[in-house]
Amino acid sequence: MMFKAAAIRKAAFLSFLLIAISPNLAPPVALALGLATAFSIGTPFPRLSGRLAKYLLQGSVVLLGFGMDLTAIVRAGRDGLFVTIATIIGTLFLGAGIGRLLRVDPKLAALISSGTAICGGSAIAAVAPAIRAEPKQIAVSLGIVFILNSLALFLFPFVGQMLGMTQYQFGMWAAIAIHDTSSVVGAAQAFGHEAAGIAATVKLARALWIAPVTLVFGRIFNTKDGQASRLAIPWFVILFLLAATLRSYAPAEILPSIFDSLTNAAKAGLSATLFIIGSRLNLRTIRDVGTRPLLLGVALWALVLAASLAAVFATA
Repeated sequence: MMFKAAAIRKAAFLSFLLIAISPNLAPPVALALGLATAFSIGTPFPRLSGRLAKYLLQGSVVLLGFGMDLTAIVRAGRDGLFVTIATIIGTLFLGAGIGRLLRVDPKLAALISSGTAICGGSAIAAVAPAIRAEPKQIAVSLGIVFILNSLALFLFPFVGQMLGMTQYQFGMWAAIAIHDTSSVVGAAQAFGHEAAGIAATVKLARALWIAPVTLVFGRIFNTKDGQASRLAIPWFVILFLLAATLRSYAPAEILPSIFDSLTNAAKAGLSATLFIIGSRLNLRTIRDVGTRPLLLGVALWALVLAASLAAVFATA
């Protein structure tokens, strides 16, 4: 009977995993499904899940590079280059400072800050293995980003209309102040087609900062934790840049559909990772994290929202 029960748990777990990587299911929903699995049947593969989540996360970051055309992104991001640099650096410093004041774990603060500064879940996915973040830290930071993204989808178009923003102004603001690319495009599309195009290209330009930010955090936490110096340059970041370069300069004979397929595989890998991370958590680990990380995420986002709004009105 025990063998049969274990087999049923494994079958149920794998079934939920297949649902999580469905193209119609958003990655944050995959995390929620993983949490539901943890609270219902738990994970029947505790050791395998840890290793699998680690390599899936790193591999997915690499595959994300195939969705970035560097030449087009750099051209599109020139107009907002100064604002991009200022907000990214400012957000990372503010995140470290506010996190210290709130006594948030430095690794968790780094994840929340990088997700707020660059591109939400993708940035968190890249930084997490570089700093050896724990599963609960990854899950909490992703959960905070998901909550704020959901709020932004409704809040931003309303505020943009109230302030009489132009399509260009709103596209720039959404790209800077909203975490994930999908939420950026969703909010901008609700405001206008032109705003959506501007927001998408500027947001992708910001995504190029994944590599340097990951390297910096890798160096900081490598030194702090006393790890070997070679870990300061994560291999998957180098492969991410190589993938983006290949996507940008590949011969025309290589069909774009190939790169699209690899990008879709990256999204499926991220969803699978989120499901696995969620399935390994429990109420005690979530309760141990506390409310301070959420306060950090909200405070940091509010500051970025206000500062980027002022910058857009000043420069546009």
